[in-house]
Amino acid sequence: MNIELIKQKAGIIGESEGINQVLEMVAQVANVDISVLINGESGTGKELVSKALHLGSKRASSDLVIVNCGAIPEGIIESELFGHKKGAYTDASDSRKGYFETANKGTIFLDEIGDMPLETQVKVLRVLESGEFMRVGDSVTKKTDVRVLAATNKDLGKLVKEGKFRQDLYYRLKTVTVNIPPLRKRKNDIRLLVDRFALQFSRSNNIKYKGFTPESIKEMHKHHWPGNVRELRNFVESILILQKGERITAEMVSNQLAGDMIDNNHSNDSLPVVVNRDPDQAERELILRQLLFLRQDIEDLKLMMKESSFSDLNSTRTINQSFDSTIHNNEIINQDDNLIKGEAIGAFNTKDLEKEMIIRTLEYFNNNRRASAKSLDMSERTLYRKINDYGIEKKIKKDS
Repeated sequence: MNIELIKQKAGIIGESEGINQVLEMVAQVANVDISVLINGESGTGKELVSKALHLGSKRASSDLVIVNCGAIPEGIIESELFGHKKGAYTDASDSRKGYFETANKGTIFLDEIGDMPLETQVKVLRVLESGEFMRVGDSVTKKTDVRVLAATNKDLGKLVKEGKFRQDLYYRLKTVTVNIPPLRKRKNDIRLLVDRFALQFSRSNNIKYKGFTPESIKEMHKHHWPGNVRELRNFVESILILQKGERITAEMVSNQLAGDMIDNNHSNDSLPVVVNRDPDQAERELILRQLLFLRQDIEDLKLMMKESSFSDLNSTRTINQSFDSTIHNNEIINQDDNLIKGEAIGAFNTKDLEKEMIIRTLEYFNNNRRASAKSLDMSERTLYRKINDYGIEKKIKKDS
């Protein structure tokens, strides 16, 4: 199978030397019934390579079962992989097939295999060597005919030295190794990837798409793309929404990427550190913010109860009473006006507090709405609505 056909079947995009080398390797080993280890950073497209290997194999007419080992809790991973017998544990009301049994005659792709527990690795090795396994709670040996593909973004050789990954399984898996280059080493593919992602997203969401300027693509080349192709796809979809059908320019790309970098640098849930304020004032603002979040949580809970079958008057009264007792040390003196009073912070109105917090956060991030929304723990849509409701837009323009 030639590499162009592989691209078409598996949906792989790229013309760079790095991606073509990957596809040449896929073409050579796809039809050989051996295990393959796929190495690559998160977001590079390891799952697409596994699909290409499966579709080019003799097992293409059977299932490809994809398993993310890192997403399955350690306590149930063996049940998921090998199945369980009825009564094997408390909730096992019926016998159940595992992924290896489901993938019989086909291919199983074990993504993030570096996160698999050592005890489970022993049983996977047995399947690789003999095709045999036992369901959890069963004493009967079963057989499966399955091709195993595995992927990781970790250095398995290093994990072997640290005793975190079995050496015998490592050597059994790496019969053939495919190394996928990160996006920063195949930047010539960015234009193709952007065009594909933009067209797919605009068509499926009925968004006007006027394209990206050549300068905007050059601007993307400057970015490191630590999240690789997945990050690029999310970026393209995000900028198409925010720019509302405009032709994407280098300036738009630069501003968006700057906002993303701020998001990463301020990934915690706290507001930016406020400078030129005394410790008592800073502490007061922290307390105010936490009380604001508490009020929002209560309002959300009230709404949920109102929309549910428990929305009777007594239920609402119980919630209000719980709210009153929760902030016992900050007595509500007028619930209609949302006034709260406490020795540490004095009296204030939560709406005024929220408005002030939004203004200060927008000022800190130079009016970057995306970064401000993340710092304030709200969606961009909610932030835009509150800016309009509070008339903050006019205030910011006036001050600037």
